[in-house]
Parts: sequence; C-alpha cells; structure tokens
Amino acid sequence: MRHIVLHNHLFKNAGTSVDHILQQNFKTKWISAEFKSEGFENTNDLEQLINANPQAVAFSSHTIRGPLPQMKGVQLIPIVLLRDPVDRIASAYRFERVQDANTRGALLARQNGFAGYVHARQSIAGDRQCQNFQTSRLADLAPEIPGGELARACHAATVLMHRGVLGFVSDFDNTMDRLGSRLKPHFPSFSWQPVVANTSRQNGANSISPEMRKMLLETNQDDVELLRYVKMAMRQASTRAEAAHVTGMV
Repeated sequence: MRHIVLHNHLFKNAGTSVDHILQQNFKTKWISAEFKSEGFENTNDLEQLINANPQAVAFSSHTIRGPLPQMKGVQLIPIVLLRDPVDRIASAYRFERVQDANTRGALLARQNGFAGYVHARQSIAGDRQCQNFQTSRLADLAPEIPGGELARACHAATVLMHRGVLGFVSDFDNTMDRLGSRLKPHFPSFSWQPVVANTSRQNGANSISPEMRKMLLETNQDDVELLRYVKMAMRQASTRAEAAHVTGMV
C-alpha cells in the first residue's frame, strides 16, 4: 500500500507552515501543485498527478476540488486546517494588501480599507473569500451528499477526521502532533519543529470594529457553524477514546 499525505491548503490557514514541515520531512518527495480547473471538480487531475509522480509521498495544493480520489493500492491521508472566519478574512486582507501581485484580491486590498475590501469581495458573484470560504471548500469534497452546502461540508469534515487530520490554526501545535502520530506507522522518521511561515502581522490600522466583526460573523455563519460542528465532533471522539482506554484497563 502506498501512503500519500495530501495537504488541502486553504488560503491563510497556516498552510505555508504545514508545507514547510512536509518539505522538511519529505524533501523532493513533497510536491506542491495547482490545477488550472480551479472552481471545477479536478479529482481526475489529482489522481493523474499522484500516478505521474510514483516517488512522491506528499502533495499540497490550494485548488483541490471534488471528492478525493479512490485509488487502488493508495491510501490518502488528508490534512486540512480551519480557522476562525473573521481572523482568516483579516489575515487575507493584510496579506493581499502587501502582496506583489495583480490578482483581484490584491488589487482590491490595495485600493480599499478593510471594510471596503470585504464589501467589494462579497459583492462579486462567485467570490467566496469573505463569505463562508471554508464551508464552500469542504463542501466541494462531498458534492454527492444531499442537503445544502453546510451539510456537505460537515460530512466532508467527518470523513477528513476519519481518514486523516482535521485541525485548527489556533491549535496548530496539537494538530501537528496528531499528524505526526497519524504518520508515524508509515513514516517513522516524521518530526516537526514549531514554524511560522507566511504570516500577516496585524497592526492598529487594520483592527476590526465591533460593527464590522458582527457583520462578518453574520455573513459567515456557515463557517461559524462548521467550526462548532468540528469542535463538538472532536470532543466526542476524545471522550470515546478515553472511555475505551479506561475499559481496556479494567
């Protein structure tokens, strides 16, 4: 069985730090790649990338869409980090404001203050960066599940927790420890050291007013609910594990 670490790199969710750790461990066996079919299902493209690089054991991408591939002889170990949606949006703004790029987000960040940036992005059809971004990205992984986007995202979160590691930026060290435990049976030499990469430091000029924070929480309610669901599922899993451990000692 070939074991593959698959990092679904969500923008401004400490993904660069995760990539650094993967690169440090796997060197040339770690591959970062993006797909031209952004916004559309690219399950087949991801499968072809894995098959075309038989020496690789870890892959990272910002643009994974659609169900994770089911591949004969391959076990995918996905890792995804989630973040408080308001903190994530503020971090995206700070990053894009100083980014040397002419992307839509970078242009809007340079042309506007934080509130203007948010309102501009929320007014663009199909732009999810400031509106339930994390829910939309996890829902992409489970398009076959009935119900709305949040239901699909919660289902995908459950699958991710079962097959790999789903964690939080605010609990980064513990998430990396869990990743290490998950990978040790297949990659015994895996290790990590605290690292902060590609951070966007906040300053007073970028502080969020209470009114703006309230608006963002309202327009990102699905992301708030998704994080609440994941935290509850993690607590339940921890309780079951502790009960099983105690039962095994009796």
